[in-house]
Amino acid sequence: MNIPFILEKAVNLYGDKEAIVSGKKRFTYGAFGDRVFRLANYLAKCGIGKGDTVSILHRNSHEYMEAYFAVGQLGAILNPLNYRLSPKELAFILKDSRARLLISEKSFQEQVVSLNELGIKMEKVVWTGDGDLPGLSQASDYEISLKKAPAYPVRAAESNDEDIAHLYYTSGTTGVPKGVILSHKNVCSHSLAAIAELALKDEDRWIHVAPMFHLADAWATFAITWVGGMHILIPDFDPIVVLSAIRDERITITNMVPTMLNMLINSPGVESYDFSSLRAILSGGAPIAPEVVRKIMEVFKCAYIQTYGMTETSPYLTLSILKDHLRHLSPDEQFVYMAKTGRPFLAVRLKVVREDGSEVEPDDKEVGEIIVRGDIVTKGYWNRPEETAKAIRDGWLYTGDMAVMDREGYVNIVDRKKDMIITGGENVYSVEVENVLYSHPAILEVAVIGVPDPKWGEVIKAVVVLIPGQTATGEEIIAYCKKHIAGYKTPKIVSFIESLPKTGSGKICKEDLRKNKVSI
Repeated sequence: MNIPFILEKAVNLYGDKEAIVSGKKRFTYGAFGDRVFRLANYLAKCGIGKGDTVSILHRNSHEYMEAYFAVGQLGAILNPLNYRLSPKELAFILKDSRARLLISEKSFQEQVVSLNELGIKMEKVVWTGDGDLPGLSQASDYEISLKKAPAYPVRAAESNDEDIAHLYYTSGTTGVPKGVILSHKNVCSHSLAAIAELALKDEDRWIHVAPMFHLADAWATFAITWVGGMHILIPDFDPIVVLSAIRDERITITNMVPTMLNMLINSPGVESYDFSSLRAILSGGAPIAPEVVRKIMEVFKCAYIQTYGMTETSPYLTLSILKDHLRHLSPDEQFVYMAKTGRPFLAVRLKVVREDGSEVEPDDKEVGEIIVRGDIVTKGYWNRPEETAKAIRDGWLYTGDMAVMDREGYVNIVDRKKDMIITGGENVYSVEVENVLYSHPAILEVAVIGVPDPKWGEVIKAVVVLIPGQTATGEEIIAYCKKHIAGYKTPKIVSFIESLPKTGSGKICKEDLRKNKVSI
């Protein structure tokens, strides 16, 4: 199976069904399929074929959806770009990926012109959006190009499911971005497992809020299409726009990163919205505090599913879906499992291991590293054999995430290896401290990091964002922590900030705090 097979299924079974809502535009699966075929034929005319890389610099839109499927039709590789990166960072990725063609919104004209000045000259730039065509050589207009292209499937080169479908760039351990290779098998295996796990159906309506250059959301492009569900695309995260879209488009299910969900549940007037269409809210991309989970369930009044995954795993590795016999527990006992990282995803083998590779005791106490294998796991990094060898050993991907496992097989992440704080010889997991801080009534967001100290090696620092209108002092917050956790785990320093630095996908970026890139 491959990505073209997914679209073929949707067009054949659901051709007359509404598929896409993107701004004021609405398309059926039949119309969407025609647009995908037109784009694929145009790209082929531009010389794009099997194994070529096409990059896209775009916010969530129907064009993004079309690119994911059209590039797959050709056996080419789609390289989604984080539009929040600097031109220099984008230039590195375009050069490293050997991208031949770029699809870009006209609103990103400044970044693309800067790329040109940095010596990155694309063979072709296809521009979307209204307004004049930017004055670069080899430029074309997306809609005009589609109108001129035929609307029939492309006769692509022979392919197999091990062919590369996508190339996602993530931060490397050396500070240089590395391209995560995902094959058609990775994408399709993950889609089928997600369909089974989440009981996805043609009646589902998914809202794409997290950026589609990130797998917290992009996986749903394929799984929702496979079952003939509906896609509602939001270009920019705005709490009021998202809440209104959930209400007006009768959204049934979605996945957002914790920072987005936290902003939604703390939006003024959120209680006045009708969320009765929702059957499930998924949270993924970063750890989330139990207190935030409680409020999500209170506000949206639907099932909550914690997810955990990586770009390298397409992405899901765990879901906090309850086993049947756990549904007979009391609500408070059920919540303990629902707020955990979750039990292994259907399509993956997962272990939590010690340094010597042996498995930890499933006692919810002993900490080890999560390792995984399966058809959803990457074969490695683009042109990075050393990085690949470090991450994948004896067929197992070493995630770098530290966790405990209970006797039911549910894991709970306590920290990233690099985020663990060692103070006075004691290991402190930042997530545990953050979970306590999130229960403080005045705190909206928080990040806990270790800072150098001549006596203790490191001391714990909490960087706090307060809820608008709330007040608290550092001394009060430290005293609050001492009531809930051991003294050595309590922050010694509390700094206040208006907003925490975020990655392109909306996750809190502790690296910027550690490197003092943000004034606190």
